[in-house]
Amino acid sequence: MKKLVFIALAAAVLVACNNKVEKDTAETEVSQETAAQEMAYQEFGDKITDADAMTKDEMYKTYKSLKPGDTAQVKFISKVNSVCQNKGCWMRMDMGEEEALIKFKDYGFFMPMDIAGDEVIVSGKAFIDEMSVEDQRHFAEDAGKSKEEIAAITAPKRTLSFTADGVLIAENQ
Repeated sequence: MKKLVFIALAAAVLVACNNKVEKDTAETEVSQETAAQEMAYQEFGDKITDADAMTKDEMYKTYKSLKPGDTAQVKFISKVNSVCQNKGCWMRMDMGEEEALIKFKDYGFFMPMDIAGDEVIVSGKAFIDEMSVEDQRHFAEDAGKSKEEIAAITAPKRTLSFTADGVLIAENQ
């Protein structure tokens, strides 16, 4: 008889514990869904998250520490200053004192052309580049600059460059 009481008591404890685990799991799933709904993103390129993204100031410090030939695999958030108006194949992002030119890995995805002013999160490879006169003129043409502005480009320029493998744009902007 004692064995039956013990088995019944053990079964009751197991059932009670199992219900609590299921309830905790359900609460966790609901809270994760709520967080995802609060900050929903359009995703471009590789799947990335918004976790651990550096600020533009932290990113600018990283750029300042790079020398030509160095690279850094990073993720940061900043405002988009401009986007290629031909097909969204590049964008320029605010770094405070300078801009970073963002291109997309393997030309594999493009940005919406109306996101200037929005904050986005980019993940990929940061590096310092020296942009030729020809490339500067090409980007100026894509940006819709005048013929006079394009003709005024006459010397190579050191640029903050970035090859993005993933981009997140907040949907509620």
